[in-house]
Amino acid sequence: MADVLPLVEARLRAALGEPDARAAVTFLGTDRIEVLRFTAGDVVRYATLGMSAQPMTDPTAVVADQVKGPRAELVLSVRAGGADTDKVLRPLAVLAASPQVEGLVVAPGASLDVGEPLWPGAPFSSVLVAESGGLVEDLELDEPADPVRFLPLLPMTPNEAAWKRVHGAQALQERWLGSGTDLRDPSRRSVPLD
Repeated sequence: MADVLPLVEARLRAALGEPDARAAVTFLGTDRIEVLRFTAGDVVRYATLGMSAQPMTDPTAVVADQVKGPRAELVLSVRAGGADTDKVLRPLAVLAASPQVEGLVVAPGASLDVGEPLWPGAPFSSVLVAESGGLVEDLELDEPADPVRFLPLLPMTPNEAAWKRVHGAQALQERWLGSGTDLRDPSRRSVPLD
């Protein structure tokens, strides 16, 4: 099968425009992960490129399938100017490398934690993985490969992450929606959870 990354980058450019910056991170024993930055008005979007090069496989599988299996890239959107969000590049690359490093299958509803603030002073160290298909359309690949899904990441405060573990992703998203939470605010406070 052809290399999927040029197709993935073309899909990102078609949906988000030309990236105004890019950085690459390589972790020992993993493929290179790039993070592209797209700026549109007062919103900055960071998208990974490299996570979808190989399908994610069940860590309990005896043999990893090189063609079949879910593929994804991660997209984070934040308001510009409120914080030094460009420092999110390394944490995003860590999350994108987690399927290769830890054998994770990243899917909507999952929580991903980097164990440190996503950027300096950020009240978030984890994200909720949202459903694909909104901002960047899924990229269909030739059979039998699964499509590449572009999964939005929604930053969570530690309280929100703990509440989500008990009540579920949908309940947290409903709480955000009900409170009119601006999930793009890089310094927002936790939604009321009582």
